[in-house]
Formats: sequence, C-alpha cells, structure tokens
Amino acid sequence: MLAELAPGTLPILFVASALLAAAVYVFVRTIRNTLYSEDLSQTDEWRYDVTRINALREQSVIYRIFYPLIRVFAALNRGMLRDSLPEVERETQAAGFSRFWTPEEFLARQQVMSLLIMPLFVFVCVEVMGTPGIVLAVVLTGLTSYILRRRLANQAHYRLFQIKKKLPFLLDLVTLLMEAGSTFMQALHEGVREFAGQPVGVEFGRVLAEISMGKSRSMALETMRDRLRDDEITAIIGSIVQGETLGTPLSTVFRTQADVLRIKRTQRAETIAGEAGVKMLLPGILVMASTVIVILGPFLLGFIYQEYMS
Repeated sequence: MLAELAPGTLPILFVASALLAAAVYVFVRTIRNTLYSEDLSQTDEWRYDVTRINALREQSVIYRIFYPLIRVFAALNRGMLRDSLPEVERETQAAGFSRFWTPEEFLARQQVMSLLIMPLFVFVCVEVMGTPGIVLAVVLTGLTSYILRRRLANQAHYRLFQIKKKLPFLLDLVTLLMEAGSTFMQALHEGVREFAGQPVGVEFGRVLAEISMGKSRSMALETMRDRLRDDEITAIIGSIVQGETLGTPLSTVFRTQADVLRIKRTQRAETIAGEAGVKMLLPGILVMASTVIVILGPFLLGFIYQEYMS
C-alpha cells in the first residue's frame, strides 16, 4: 500500500501521524492534570502562598488547568483594575467564596471563563453575519465577563441579606442560652449548630473557630466585621464590642441588637412597600394602553377600511 502512494506523500503522513500522536498526548495529559492535583513543593519563605495555591487547585478545576493564564491575567488586573480590587475582595468574602482567592485572581478566573465561551460566540456570529461577526463575538465575550462580575455582586448582596435576615434569631437563641446559665462559647456553639449550613451559621462558625484558636472575642468579631463590611452588621458588631469593653452583660447587648435588627427590617419592608406603587406605575400604564388598543383596535380598523373602500 505504501508503494502505491504518490511520491512525497509518505513524509506528509509521518508528519500528520506525529502531530496526531502529540495531540493525543497533550489531551491525555490535560485530562490527567484535571483529575489529579499534586501539591507543589514549598519553602518556609513562601509557605502560605503555596498552601493557598494548592488549596485553590483542589477547589477549582479552571484554576488548576489554566493556572499560568490566570497568573498573567491577575498581573494585568493588579495594574489596570487597582481601584476595583478592594470592592472585589469584599464581595468575594461576603459571597462566601474561599478565603484563599485574591481579588485579582478571582477576576482572572472570570475572564478565563469568558475566553472559554468565546469560540462558541465566534462560530455562531460568523455563521450568521460572516467576517464582521468576529467583532460581535468580542463584544459578547466582554459582556459575559461583565455579567460574571455583576453576578458576584448580586451573590454578595443576597448572602448579606440572608445573614441579616437570620441574625436576630441567632442572637435571641444565644441570649436565651446565656440567661439560662450557659457560657458565651457554649451558647455560640449551640447557635452555630442550630443554624448550620446557613450563611449566618457559617460566619459565626468562623468567629467561634478563631476564638478557639486564641483570638479574643472582640478581635474575632472585628474580623467578621472587616470580612463582611456591611453598614448594619458593622454597627451591630461595634455595639457588641463596645458593650464588652464597658462591661455590659452580653445577653443584654444581644437582646438589644436583635430588637434593633427587627426594627430595621420592618423599616426596610415599609420602604419597599412604598416604592412598589411607583414601580408598578409604568407596567400599569402599559397594561391600560394595551387594553385600549385591544378594545378600540377593531373599530378603528373597520372605520379605516370603510373610508378606504369608499
């Protein structure tokens, strides 16, 4: 069969076979690296950073596969988006993502995800519009990155809402247990166990863990305040820390702050109810206009038709 091939075809077959073998090797190696993550070696100087990288490689498949590309994008984000990084860091912490993410690397992860979708945009846009569709594909890729960024902000906002929604009940439970004779640590442990799996339970679980590792109650609560950076939570934690500094019983402080949270929640509900009427004005006008068109439309069409025929 080889003898029947045209002259010069044999080297091309060998080159094609070599390229196919290389492609298969790269594919198999990529799958292997995806399924298996070996910890990097580390020295004492870079122990924390390498530990952080190893943890992210275990948690994120995209980080594990595209680590070099994420590092490049992270370096660009540090230079180009310096002013946005503090807000991104706050949102990643408030949204409950791993504490090992740095803001520039989290943004780089979102940008890599957008690039992974870009070939699909290019294929669809070029099929529909031809060569100019490449520009639209680039625009859609940028829009995807923006949507992912807004999704992070929405996740942070929703998780903070869930924390503030359940926080009065956790404070009430801790207050009742302390008034019944439990210590602060015992009451907080029971409260965390009762709200396990909920954002408020997770956050106070971290507070409990930090206290168990040697931090004072004030320092652990201030760390939670710095992590969430919400005005209402900051005010509550500030009152708790101030009460502990002045010697006020924590059960009294917790009960007062729980009542404050309920009052604020009622005020927020009243504000939303007051805004509902204004927000429903435009849909109401559109519904009314469509109803008028449906009712009077046939009469207008009949009148126009008669005028035209006459």
